[in-house]
Amino acid sequence: MKATVIGAGLAGSEAAWQLAKRGIQVTLYEMKPQKMSPAHKSPLFAELVCSNSLRSDRLQNAVGLLKEEMRVLDSLVMRAADAARVPAGGALAVDREHFSGMITQTLRQHPNITVFEQEITEIPEGPVVIATGPLTSEKMAEAIASLPGMSTLHFFDAAAPIVMAESLDMSKVFRASRYERGDDYLNCPLDREQYDAFVEALLSAETAPVHGFEENMVFEGCMPVESMARRGHMVLAFGPMKPVGLRNPRTGQEAYAVVQLRQDDAAGTMYNLVGFQTRLKFGEQKRVFGMIPGLENTEFARYGVMHRNTFLQSPGLLDNTFRMISRPDVYFAGQMTGVEGYVESAASGLMAGLSLSCRLKGCEAPAFPTSTAIGALSHYIAAPNHDFQPMNITFGLIDGLPQRVRNKAQRYEMISERALAIIQEISQKIDA
Repeated sequence: MKATVIGAGLAGSEAAWQLAKRGIQVTLYEMKPQKMSPAHKSPLFAELVCSNSLRSDRLQNAVGLLKEEMRVLDSLVMRAADAARVPAGGALAVDREHFSGMITQTLRQHPNITVFEQEITEIPEGPVVIATGPLTSEKMAEAIASLPGMSTLHFFDAAAPIVMAESLDMSKVFRASRYERGDDYLNCPLDREQYDAFVEALLSAETAPVHGFEENMVFEGCMPVESMARRGHMVLAFGPMKPVGLRNPRTGQEAYAVVQLRQDDAAGTMYNLVGFQTRLKFGEQKRVFGMIPGLENTEFARYGVMHRNTFLQSPGLLDNTFRMISRPDVYFAGQMTGVEGYVESAASGLMAGLSLSCRLKGCEAPAFPTSTAIGALSHYIAAPNHDFQPMNITFGLIDGLPQRVRNKAQRYEMISERALAIIQEISQKIDA
């Protein structure tokens, strides 16, 4: 039994793993390093091109539940993330190189996986999982667009800058996590005068041109910081710069606004600016972000960038196992299907790989109900939707409880417990 996987990002890597671990011979194509997209810098598989955070790891959060479901289903991405974890409070953040390196090594050394470093420009004979990502090469995008019933859309995505820890002015920066939950973040406090000056500078700064860019086509979860500032003077102070729950130990007070920095590597030599996705020109980033207390003389390891992402009109095109309805030998996985986020992309690859492996072995693909996070996410991309947009997993997508539970945290915990019990049962059936 054989299958092809095109693309070794988070989704493609997870799909290849799920197939190979079940005895399927996998041919994995990855165009890097022979050809790099505008956002990719590393030759490693599963490169994290934006933040190094996989978001919350608590079961009171839907993405925390999705992670735990993936752990139960033996996700390679979750194995690597847990092994490469760096301090980030209640979030799961990783050392990028360790994370991608472990996935790359695992797949390259697997006896059932053969890797080819080359660009694929046509859809091969199935069974195939297409996980070429939102930055699919132009020729492959044309091949995808020619498939029956295909319609593609696009939106814009952005990445935040990364700065060198040794260049920070620690006399102005303090360590703390919100609500005294450890000290995993660095915090740059601003008073009102500093905040006002920063916002004014941000609004007048020069941005890099992005072909076809429109403000209303930016994904809300990765809104450029300058776009947020245009919505109102106080938007940042109530958004990524909110000071709530962060007391400066030097003053004992909350600042007017705070810029948080999250550790980006295991050694703690690099930090990224949380929520500071941007399309400012590089020189403007150094000038404007240099107005933030503690960052006056900072050295940038990577400037923020913006790029165009392509996704499919998945409802009516894909079923809830990410298989093409009109061509059942073709599966899609990853952000191009309309799931948004690292974890969601990997989860779609898990679903596609698991479902395809079952069908290749002559058994029915497992049915994940919408009372589970992975089932709800799969249902979202397949269900009729006239205004389909990329979506993170939320409890709003997951079936509620039959009884009313007023306490939100308790309600979410009960939903998570129910979901994990279902996933455990499905996992046992798959293993059997």
